[in-house]
Amino acid sequence: MVKVLVFGLTLRDAVGTHEVELDVPQVTTVKKLIDAYPTELGAVAPFMQQREVLVAVNKKVGSEDSPVKDGDVVKLTHQSKTSYDGVRDIPT
Repeated sequence: MVKVLVFGLTLRDAVGTHEVELDVPQVTTVKKLIDAYPTELGAVAPFMQQREVLVAVNKKVGSEDSPVKDGDVVKLTHQSKTSYDGVRDIPT
């Protein structure tokens, strides 16, 4: 069982929950995990393609190519591509 934790309102709203538990019979990657469970995690794919997701596996920073196996915890956090320098107004 792999536990996937989803953080960030945008990403959590897209997925529809903050936690998903998945049976993973063999070692895979984060990207393959998302692709293998389209109903549960398919909404994450567009954010991954746009490089708006920070990935951590077992509390270590990872990527879409990080290996995932039974017992792991994957954390997906939405990170907006827009960066603010604190001087400009945040667009609304």
